[in-house]
Amino acid sequence: MLGKLWGKNMNEYTIHSKKMIPLDRSNVDTDQIIPKQFLKSIKKTGFGPNLFDSWRYLDSGFPGQDNSSRKLNPEFILNNKKYEGSEILISKENFGCGSSREHAVWALQDYGIRCVIAESFADIFYNNCFKNGLLAIAVSRDSLKKLFLLSERVENIHIDLVNQVILDKNESVIVKFEIDTFRKSCILEGLDEIGLSLKYTENIKHYEISSKKLTPWIFE
Repeated sequence: MLGKLWGKNMNEYTIHSKKMIPLDRSNVDTDQIIPKQFLKSIKKTGFGPNLFDSWRYLDSGFPGQDNSSRKLNPEFILNNKKYEGSEILISKENFGCGSSREHAVWALQDYGIRCVIAESFADIFYNNCFKNGLLAIAVSRDSLKKLFLLSERVENIHIDLVNQVILDKNESVIVKFEIDTFRKSCILEGLDEIGLSLKYTENIKHYEISSKKLTPWIFE
């Protein structure tokens, strides 16, 4: 089970109010999100300090390094203090392309990102987002331009996942978005693949009992 990041149930009017980090780049690949040298761990935590490592720092990073002593790249958006505490990342087309590493999603989450908004996503990365409870929203190029303008002014937005709209600080709708009903439900209920299986525990037990009666030799 994932944490219930968005609300208690589908009927709750769920709002997420935060400023956005504008990553003004296209084709951001998973090696840029979390470089290959940090993939040795299979834990889902500890990757945040190395998110966008090669862009974020002026030196080369390695696992186990004390990042507090590294020299930051002042030109990179994550190092801009006005975006500290942001939980929404916006970028351009084909976000998450490249290798299929699930670590890319873990790194974003470990940093504190709860939602990525882009013009489009690579398919495997997009699927990995929802498997791990990270909301990924695809919007049109015109809609993205509106969000980039707001982000540059460091204005908060509200994401109403239930009604599939993004609102400005005055709660006026600025963007509508589409999302698969099943994925939306998983995010709202905090369900990963294991959590989904657990919803059908009684059905699984009933199937096992029935199977033992019909084909007992399989269970011997």
